[in-house]
Amino acid sequence: MASSAYRRLGAGTAAGAVLVALAACGPQPGSGEPDEGSTAEADDGSTLTLYSDRDKELVGGIVPHLENTTGHSVHVRYGDGAELAAQLAEEGADTEADLFLAESAGTLGALVAGGVLRELPEEVLAVAPERFRASDGSWVATSARTRAIAYHPGRIDKKDLPETTEELVDEKWADEVGYAPEDSSWQTFVSGLRLLEGDNGARDWLTDFAQNDPAAFPDNASVLDAVGNGEIALGLVNHDDHRTTTVERGGAGVAAELHHTGAGDALGLVDVAGVGVVRSSDTPEAAVEAARFLMSGTSQQYFADTAAEYPMRANVTSTRHDLQDVEELDGPDIDLSELPSQGETRKLLDELGLA
Repeated sequence: MASSAYRRLGAGTAAGAVLVALAACGPQPGSGEPDEGSTAEADDGSTLTLYSDRDKELVGGIVPHLENTTGHSVHVRYGDGAELAAQLAEEGADTEADLFLAESAGTLGALVAGGVLRELPEEVLAVAPERFRASDGSWVATSARTRAIAYHPGRIDKKDLPETTEELVDEKWADEVGYAPEDSSWQTFVSGLRLLEGDNGARDWLTDFAQNDPAAFPDNASVLDAVGNGEIALGLVNHDDHRTTTVERGGAGVAAELHHTGAGDALGLVDVAGVGVVRSSDTPEAAVEAARFLMSGTSQQYFADTAAEYPMRANVTSTRHDLQDVEELDGPDIDLSELPSQGETRKLLDELGLA
């Protein structure tokens, strides 16, 4: 399941104010079903096929501009990230996919492991800081999100908040922590924990976490609400969930605030959405051009304003959300390409009753 932040912003809110940023690139996005991609005919009749596990409305808003940039009609196949990555590996050279726009580094890592991506041009890779692109040049981050702890400043003094995963499972937080087990951000956090602590260490921590009886919610926005109304003391969310919920409500009704932990711990994990070109693409030049457009200032502004995600391009800042520079994000020092399989993470969470 994709992260809930963009969906919480609302299609109507996103359409009027944010898509203006894309107007200079071509026609305004239509309102057709995103499942079908765009039906516009390219001059040469060819189609660029994009696989993506990102939010349909978010991707759908940028598809017409990809068409305008590449001169190809764009068809989008949506699905679960792990399943799409496995499908792409199985299809091999027979795949119709030209491009993959992924929700998280876990999916990007699966694509790298499957050997299905080709190296991107240096000018595309160079838009993002080095830690936000694959070491082999096969993908580049289009935007970033950080994990954070939501808390109510009227109930808890910031100095008393947990700074590490170990402090979070202290018995004093029993029955006081909320999370969204079906949200991809939770699964990516656990994948990061597996990378940092090893599978045995992650299992031990998750066991302790489960023993503290955390409260499960359908999405991260619901976690924020539960913190705000005093139902729980702490919530495990992403920064973008707080930003988009705040905008949706006009700055009112979001009592919870965010605490970002120090570097080195999984509680401060920085995850990325990213793009890669499929090795066996029949239209590699157009696919690279699409990737280049996703790293352009216009697209970076779109992701920052619409989804409250940190842009990769240094000179882009959100006009709607208070976002720090991506270079200032202080997450654990890990190679995002090495994040373990989301599928294996889900199996572990299922086994422990935390999925």
